[in-house]
Amino acid sequence: MKRGMNERVQKLRQQSLTTKPRISMERAVLVTQAYKKYAGKVSIPVLRALTFKYLCENKTICINDGELIVGERGPAPQATPTYPELCCHTLEDLKIMDEREKISFKVDEESEKIQEKVIIPYWKGKSIRDLIFDQMTQEWKDCYEAGIFTEFMEQRAPGHTVEDGKIYKKGFLDFKKEIEKEIEKLDFINDPEAYDKQEQLKAMAISCDAIIRFAERHAEKAEEMAKNETNPVRKKELEEIAKVCRYVPAHAPRNFREALQMYWFVHLSVITELNTWDSFCPGKLDQHLYPFYKKGLEDGTLTRDKAKELLECFWVKFNNQPAPPKVGITLEESGTYTDFCNINIGGIKPDGSDGVNDVSYLLLEIIEDMRILQPSTNVQISRKNPDEFIIKAAEVIREGMGFPSVFNTDAVVEELLRQGKSLEDARCGGTSGCVEVGCFGKEAYILTGYFNLVKVLEITLHNGIDPRTGKKIGIETGDPTKFNSLDELLGAFKKQLHHFIEIKVRGNNVIERIYAKYMPATFMSIIIDDCIKKAKDYNAGGARYNSRYIQAVGIGSITDCLSAIQYHVFDKKNLSFEKLMEILNANFEGYEKERLLLLNKTPKYGNDDDYADNIMIKVFNIAHDEINDRSTVNGGKYRIEMLPTTCHVYFGAVCGATPDGRKAGVPLSEGISPVQGADKNGPTAVIKSASKMDHLKTGGTLLNQKFTPKILEGREGLEKMKDLIRAYFKLDGHHIQFNVVNADTLRDAQKNPEKYNNLIVRVAGYSDYFNNLNKNLQDEIIERTEHQRF
Repeated sequence: MKRGMNERVQKLRQQSLTTKPRISMERAVLVTQAYKKYAGKVSIPVLRALTFKYLCENKTICINDGELIVGERGPAPQATPTYPELCCHTLEDLKIMDEREKISFKVDEESEKIQEKVIIPYWKGKSIRDLIFDQMTQEWKDCYEAGIFTEFMEQRAPGHTVEDGKIYKKGFLDFKKEIEKEIEKLDFINDPEAYDKQEQLKAMAISCDAIIRFAERHAEKAEEMAKNETNPVRKKELEEIAKVCRYVPAHAPRNFREALQMYWFVHLSVITELNTWDSFCPGKLDQHLYPFYKKGLEDGTLTRDKAKELLECFWVKFNNQPAPPKVGITLEESGTYTDFCNINIGGIKPDGSDGVNDVSYLLLEIIEDMRILQPSTNVQISRKNPDEFIIKAAEVIREGMGFPSVFNTDAVVEELLRQGKSLEDARCGGTSGCVEVGCFGKEAYILTGYFNLVKVLEITLHNGIDPRTGKKIGIETGDPTKFNSLDELLGAFKKQLHHFIEIKVRGNNVIERIYAKYMPATFMSIIIDDCIKKAKDYNAGGARYNSRYIQAVGIGSITDCLSAIQYHVFDKKNLSFEKLMEILNANFEGYEKERLLLLNKTPKYGNDDDYADNIMIKVFNIAHDEINDRSTVNGGKYRIEMLPTTCHVYFGAVCGATPDGRKAGVPLSEGISPVQGADKNGPTAVIKSASKMDHLKTGGTLLNQKFTPKILEGREGLEKMKDLIRAYFKLDGHHIQFNVVNADTLRDAQKNPEKYNNLIVRVAGYSDYFNNLNKNLQDEIIERTEHQRF
């Protein structure tokens, strides 16, 4: 028996791990039926709400053997729905999903027939993806195809947001009453938007009814199963499940179990309504659950062991929901099953005091015991938190799963305050997805896509031409061989960056309007302040705060490229600019000596060397100033974020040879980490380099570190990790995460994958099975500097 899990949890966990992900056509069929029934007869918000209600009334209800928390996105665990109203897969897409060696989804013959005969004929030309590409300019398409940027919303909906705790204090009957009161206040004489507000509020009310009916159907299923159950223990459990589902989510939860089930119905509703990027998150789960936990222990209705069992059942539910499969470039940038649901643990309370409690430690214990990919988890570390909390988190990190990642709560609060959030809202916020900040329950902070800084430099070096395709997609900023200083090159880069950001933002504005008009999120709008009060949808700017993130990728790579140019071309003058361009255009063929010079004899970012680090600061400030505080069409602001997920691999594939000695096609640096293998002076030098960036001006930064298991042995190793985290956070670092594994182990896993089926590694803002990663990504993780000392 695995330590810490009882027999029930072991069975549920094993079912989740061994069930092969497959495509389920049920949602696609039901959505198509609903649109055929309602489209053109009601307003679009009401259409979306009635579609959600139709799903809740007709989708298969699944209660798995032995489980205590119920509900699946598909008709069974790992049965993954599609979202044809957003992105209608082709038959070729289904074939690729089924046959792909990594991250495959099984597609049966019946599903293919349904897609061909029912789904494609109705949705072809109508999906959001079709609308987006139809309305994009040719220059946008050229940039997208060149790998200048990616676009999340071309096949996944907005919805990157987090629960703030209101669902533990209100039921959906309470929310419906609030909505009805707002309808009564509408002024149809003097407010020209009154009709639109009415339709939005009507849609929200319908969505309240939908989730309540969804839960009632689970109660009915449990009651039916209980009648036929011969095991008296399971019969009683099913009767209790029915009782819980009759009460929540209609009403606010009264105890620990109802609180978990309440959240889970809300979570399923968000990800059933739309295929959100990223998945909805529970936020500060330990703080939300602690009052129920404390009350249960005090009145004798709950024990620590029972709470742990319920939480472990809850954990399995997340792991049963693979992220819906993607297509095209988005698939290239992110190949994973994880749906990016990220639970915050620790941090501070709304009054600014220490937020760590007994449930915080219980959650860390569960992470260590369960060893599954979902949900993703992080610890929020404030100077108010005890050192022992970090030590306990470090014990889990030392296990080598990449969980939990670590965030600087005090920096997160400061970042949100700089964005204009109130102090209380900032303290109630945190991080989600990979590393991004937001005010929980009050903000739509939506990721719009990755941006390739290195590709912009490459096009600058070719005076507006993409050397991979020969297309002129940039502007003419001058022949770089005529530049006399790095500042002249940076000036040209800045103009080129402005050109591409303008194209990206123009496209984003079109996409934002499309979603606001055609794809309101009527259920999710209920639970995000101030959508009800404004009578405005989440996708139309209804949230109290609205942010749009552009994720800049390759800061380590571009820094080392510019450092090489400064050092060898302008300072040492041992290479002319003409010769450097000749070498790069040849992809170093015949120039190995020069490549090694650039690779090994150049000041590199990540070594606490101001020569390189000051260049990093210049590039960061150029990118920040170009992106930050731009306005969106729905009343929000753009923010910069330094995050790649796995897009640094794709972006590297579209970049030719670069001045840092990197050959064409090789992955770029990830997050704000140094180029793989470039940091030679240990982890403290890395954090000192990284901290020279002003993290507080961003919406999130991602720093990866890799340690050998040996240096974290014993209490001394844990203390050293704790001190490293504290030191980085005193320097205002935003985030740090760790892979604790030997490179030799990873190399052996590449050669003998059958021996390492359970090897989990930290990839970017998430963890995944090493065997699930493609070779390029495996190689990139292996090449990250392996620290063997502090």
